[in-house]
Amino acid sequence: MELYSGYINKLIEELAGLPGIGHKSAQRLAFHLINMPKNRVERLANTIVEAKENVRYCEECFTLTDRNICPVCANEKRDHRTIMVVENARDLAAYEKTGKYTGVYHVLHGAISPMLGIGPGDIKLKELMKRLEGDVAEVIIATNSSLEGETTAMYISKLIKPTGIKVTRIASGVPVGGDLEYIDEVTLLRALEGRVEL
Repeated sequence: MELYSGYINKLIEELAGLPGIGHKSAQRLAFHLINMPKNRVERLANTIVEAKENVRYCEECFTLTDRNICPVCANEKRDHRTIMVVENARDLAAYEKTGKYTGVYHVLHGAISPMLGIGPGDIKLKELMKRLEGDVAEVIIATNSSLEGETTAMYISKLIKPTGIKVTRIASGVPVGGDLEYIDEVTLLRALEGRVEL
């Protein structure tokens, strides 16, 4: 038996399709949206559409931005000779929150996972190797402490080692199986400071 009318059900269904949103949360959000003033709903809808149309990858680090070059890569005060490799833009944001990392980033947009059919060609590894043709002193591998993250870290290390560039891995302050975006700033900072050469 349908509890709500078609429009409400459709809205709940669409919201429940978002990551981290279960059916109950989707239902609460749907009712909240329906009770919001029309101009706020329109502003939210327009913001979503504008973001979808205008956000793209930074031409250097491949994080999400609405410019050709993101603010981190455009900042001349950052150490462009140190590149931290992360799996996604959320991980980049987590490290930026520490306020202590002064280098730049490279966002892979995934990790190597043979089980899921994700190989080295499916993430931004070619782009990383192209960046390393410039003046780079150190690559910090900050992939998650999952099987996929460790596999990716080892693969990147083997690619970079022959170039003579220093390769380090974040320390184990990050718990195994933990996603960087959910870890507090102090733990992230300890992991960064305690990195070891691979």
